[in-house]
Amino acid sequence: MGIYLNPGNRGFWESVRSKIYVDKTGLIACTNECINTEQKFICVSRPRRFGKSMALRMLAAYYGRDCDSRELFAGLKIEEQESFPKYLNRYDVIYLNMQQFLIEAAPGKATEYLEQEVLEELSEEYENILQGRNMGLAAALRKIYAKTGRQFIFLIDEWDCIMRERQESEALQRQYLDFLRNLLKDQQYVALVYMTGILPVKKYGLHSALNMFQEYSMTNQRNFEEYTGFTEEEVKALCQRFGMDFAEASSWYDGYKFKRFRHVYNPKSVVEAMICGEYSNYWTATETYEALKVYIDMDFDGLRADIVQMLGGGCVRINTRSFQNDMRNLRTKDDVLTLLIHLGYLAYDSEREEAFSPNKEIAGEFENAMSVSGWPEIMRILKASDKLLKDTLDGDGDSVAKGLDQAHTEVASILTYNDENSLACAIELAYYSARKDYRLIRELPSGKGFADVVFLPLPAVNKPALVVELKYDMTVNAAIQQIRDRHYTQALEGYTGEILAVGINYDRDDANKHHSCVIERMKK
Repeated sequence: MGIYLNPGNRGFWESVRSKIYVDKTGLIACTNECINTEQKFICVSRPRRFGKSMALRMLAAYYGRDCDSRELFAGLKIEEQESFPKYLNRYDVIYLNMQQFLIEAAPGKATEYLEQEVLEELSEEYENILQGRNMGLAAALRKIYAKTGRQFIFLIDEWDCIMRERQESEALQRQYLDFLRNLLKDQQYVALVYMTGILPVKKYGLHSALNMFQEYSMTNQRNFEEYTGFTEEEVKALCQRFGMDFAEASSWYDGYKFKRFRHVYNPKSVVEAMICGEYSNYWTATETYEALKVYIDMDFDGLRADIVQMLGGGCVRINTRSFQNDMRNLRTKDDVLTLLIHLGYLAYDSEREEAFSPNKEIAGEFENAMSVSGWPEIMRILKASDKLLKDTLDGDGDSVAKGLDQAHTEVASILTYNDENSLACAIELAYYSARKDYRLIRELPSGKGFADVVFLPLPAVNKPALVVELKYDMTVNAAIQQIRDRHYTQALEGYTGEILAVGINYDRDDANKHHSCVIERMKK
C-alpha cells in the first residue's frame, strides 16, 4: 500500500464509520460500466464540499489491489449489483491530489514533482521491470503494461487547481494540460479515469488537450445526478433520525435542480445541521464572501438586474454554452452567471435554461457580499423588510403600500417593473426578512389557478400564512376577489393556522406610480 499507488481503503473506512454516512456506492456501478470503453474518461465538476473527495476515496477502496474491501462494502447498495465482485480490488489505482503537488512543489514544477513521487512508488512495486531505467511516468506505465498486462485506474482530485490558482500563468496551464494528455490519452494502460474539480474541463482557451473526457457538471450531471448531493429522500431520512424539521432543511439547503432529481441538497450543510442540531450557514462559512463579491461587482450590462431578480426569487434565462471554463477571461454577464453556477452560488434548470438562487443559505451569502460592496439601495430595502413584514401582519395596508413605494424607488435604477413577474421579484425582495420565519413559494398551484406568492410559516413559528396576489394597472380589490374566487387558500394543504390575504397593485398610469394594498383575514 502506498501514498499514490493503491492507497488502501482507510479513507473510505473513516467515511463509513462516521456519525452520518449516506450510501452513494451506487456510483461504482456507473463507473464499472465505463471501464475499458469509449466512456472511460470521466470529469466530475461540483462546488467545493460537495463530496468529490469522498467519492474518490470510495473508488480507491473498491478498485485498489492491495486491500480486501469486501467486508467494508457489506450491506451497501453496490453489493447488490452484478458487477460488484467482478472489479472489487482488481486494479492498480493511482490516486493524485493535484492541490498537494501544487503546494509542495517548487514554483512551476508541479508536474515534475508528481512524476518523481509516483515513479518512486512504481519502482518499488515493479522493481524487476523498472530497475535501472530512467524514464518518465507515462513510459514507465507503458512498460509495466507491456510486461504484465496490468491496467491502471486513475483517480484525480482537484484537477483544475492550477487553472484556478495560477490563472495568470497560461504557459504553466498549457504545460499541465499537455502532461495530462500524454499521461492519459490513447494509452492502453488506462482502464478508467475519474477526475474531479470545481470547473469543467472542456474549453480552457484554445487548448483542447483533454477533449476525450465526458463531463458531468452543475449544468448537466447526466446519470450522476443522484450522486451530486443529497436527494430529498435522503434528507427526509436524516431529519427523521435526528429529530429535525424537514421543511426548514428544505428552505435552507435545497434548490439544486437537475432533469430527474429536481431537489438536490448541499451535503456539507445538511450533515453539519444534523450534527449540530441547528440550521445555519455551514457551507458558505467555509469561504469568505469576498470570492463572491468579485464576480457580482463585475461591470457587465444587465448583471446587477439579473442578480436582484434572482435574489427576489425570480429566474434568469442564460446561455451557459458561451462560458470558456476560465475564471479569468469572463466576457459577458452569462459567463459570470455560469461561473457562479459551477461555484454553487446559483442553481440551474437545464430544461428551462434558467439560473436562480437556490436557498436561504446562498441568499445570505449574497447579502453579505452586497453589504460591503456598491449595492446600497438593495441593502436599504433588505433592512426595511422587517418593518414591512410587521405592517403586513398588523393588517396595515397603507403602511405596506408606502413601504413598497420606497422599495420601488430604491430598486428602480436596477430592476424595471414591466410585468407581474418583475413586480413579484421586487415584492419578494421587499419581504426579504420574512425568509427567517417563512417558506416563500412562487406560483403555487391551488383551486382554479396559481397563487402569485405564498408565505408559509415554518414549524414552531407562531405567525399567519400570507397569500399574496399581485396586480399590475388594476385594483387591489380585484386581487382580493381573485384570492376568494379561485380558492387560493386551498394551496395550504395541512396548514390549520390563520391566513392573511394580501392584495397588491402597482398603478403604472398613476402620476406618482404608487402601490396600493389591502389585507384581509381569511378562513381556509
